[in-house]
Amino acid sequence: MVRLQAKDLQIRYADRTIVENLSVSIPDEKITVIIGPNGCGKSTLLKAMTRIIPHQKGSVVLDGESIVKEPTKRLAQKIAVLPQTPESAGALTVGELVSYGRFPHQNRFGRLTKKDLEMIDWALEVTGTKFFKSHPVDSLSGGQRQRVWIALALAQETDMIFLDEPTTYLDMAHQLEILELLQQLNVTEKRTIVMVLHDLNHAARFADYIIGMKFGKIVKSGPSEEIITKPVLRELFQIDAEIGEDPRTGKPICITYNLVRGD
Repeated sequence: MVRLQAKDLQIRYADRTIVENLSVSIPDEKITVIIGPNGCGKSTLLKAMTRIIPHQKGSVVLDGESIVKEPTKRLAQKIAVLPQTPESAGALTVGELVSYGRFPHQNRFGRLTKKDLEMIDWALEVTGTKFFKSHPVDSLSGGQRQRVWIALALAQETDMIFLDEPTTYLDMAHQLEILELLQQLNVTEKRTIVMVLHDLNHAARFADYIIGMKFGKIVKSGPSEEIITKPVLRELFQIDAEIGEDPRTGKPICITYNLVRGD
C-alpha cells in the first residue's frame, strides 16, 4: 500500500537544480531509508516530501491529494518531521517541549485537553523519557535529547515520521538505541518511518526499503538485499565493497571497502 508518492519532482535552490525528474513511492507502515553521497539531494527530497521546502515542478501526493493544497494543520496531523539539527529548546522542560507536538490537534484557544495530556505522557513513556519530564531539555545528554525530540514527533500523533540523520553526533550505543526505538514504533504502532542515514550497515539492518540517490536522481530502490551490493555501492559511492551476511539478522553487511580510482 502507498499513501505518499512523488512524481517528476524538480527541486531548485536559486539557480542550482538539486533534484530533477524524480519519482518515488513510500511504502506504508514500513521503514524506508534514503542513502547516497553527500550533496546528492537526500535531505532535499525529505524536506520537499514534507513541504518544508517547495518543489518547482512535479507533485507530491498524500492520500490522493497534493500536499501543496493541504491545510497546514491537517498535514501536521499526518506527517511529523525531525530535522537534522533540532533547534535549541532554550529553557523549556522536556514536558513543555513534547507538549508542542499537540499543536495540530488543538482548538483556537490552545488549551491542553485530557487527550493531549494522555498523548504527551504516552510519548514520554514509550521513548523512555518520562523521568526527565520536569528537566530542562538542554541539560540532557545527546541521546536523551534525541529521544525527547522523537517523543515530540510521537505526541503529534501522526502515521508518518520523517527523520533527517537522527543518529548524527551520537555514539554507537545511542545510535543503536534510537534506531531500535524507531523499529519498535514501526512494528508495534505501525508508524511509517522515513529517514536519511549515512551508515550503510544501519540502513541494511533496519530498513524494509532503501532508496539509493546520486546527483539528485534515484539510482536504485528496493529491499536491502538489492541495494547493499557491490555494483550498486560502486555506482553510488565509488567504492569497491566486500559484502557479507550479518550473522544476527541475515541482512547484508558491508565488511570493508576501498575507493575506486580512475573511473
